[in-house]
Amino acid sequence: MNLVILDGYTVNPGDLSWDALRALGDVTVHDYTPAEWVLERARGAEGIFTNKTVLAADLLAALPGLRYVGLFSTGTNAVDLVAAARLGVTVTNVPAYSTPSVTQMVFAHLLGFTTHAREHSESVRAGRWTTNRDFCYWEHPLMELAGRTMGVVGFGQIGQAVARVAATFGMRVLVFTRTPNRNVPQDLQAVVEFVSLDALLSRGDVVTLHVPLTDATAGLVNRESLAKMKPTAFLINTGRGGLVVETDLADALNTGRLAGAGVDVLSTEPPAADNPLLHARNITITPHIAWATAAARGRLLTTVAENLRAFLAGRPVNVVS
Repeated sequence: MNLVILDGYTVNPGDLSWDALRALGDVTVHDYTPAEWVLERARGAEGIFTNKTVLAADLLAALPGLRYVGLFSTGTNAVDLVAAARLGVTVTNVPAYSTPSVTQMVFAHLLGFTTHAREHSESVRAGRWTTNRDFCYWEHPLMELAGRTMGVVGFGQIGQAVARVAATFGMRVLVFTRTPNRNVPQDLQAVVEFVSLDALLSRGDVVTLHVPLTDATAGLVNRESLAKMKPTAFLINTGRGGLVVETDLADALNTGRLAGAGVDVLSTEPPAADNPLLHARNITITPHIAWATAAARGRLLTTVAENLRAFLAGRPVNVVS
């Protein structure tokens, strides 16, 4: 099977192996593919793999030999799924591979705000402790998570994992989901309280976003929803940048109506230099890396190969088209 990887670099910049896919076909790997080169590189391929390189309807229609598209992601925005289904092209994604890593990033941002470990370490290295009168000091407020309230928006696998860690810290856990009390894991049934979004926003000391970006969720965090949050609260977004109206969040941070925000995603990536969050107060921004630990990327590549193997065997899995 002739296989073409259009944008392999972010998934595997060289620290992992393509061998599992090479065992299933003749693989050509491109680190990046500009939009104007996609058709040329994809022509003649029976299978294409993409992460962010867009496969629109007209491009799919121009590839009559294409049978399969494998996504290096859980999200499916890069492929016109309706067109793929109409053309008989099977599209698969990779669900749940990044759950532990994304959960870890949620708390990396949150612990940064509550312990300020890096800031205190930098002050020690600058000589502040050696000249201090007392055996200890702190330059930022220190917050204990136990007894605080974590608001989890969305209750898929990542939302559930975040709820478990929050409970381990001794936090109360509120959840907003469109399907409350359905298929709740037994270990979380006594841990979480399902509430309305308004209740979650008003009661949460931390609000963390774990819903997909859809027409219904775009701009979910905006001026009105931020006004319902406590001025002492923190917002964490490791989901999608479009869930947040960035000008509204920047305004809330800059005027002190929100204590802080930690985001791993922005509405446009890479961001424009004038993105208001880049210069907002009390925000930590990581460059969409919550998914990108070596362990998570290794699981992703394993599943990508398993998806293709199942397709070749006539029993496709993780089909989204």
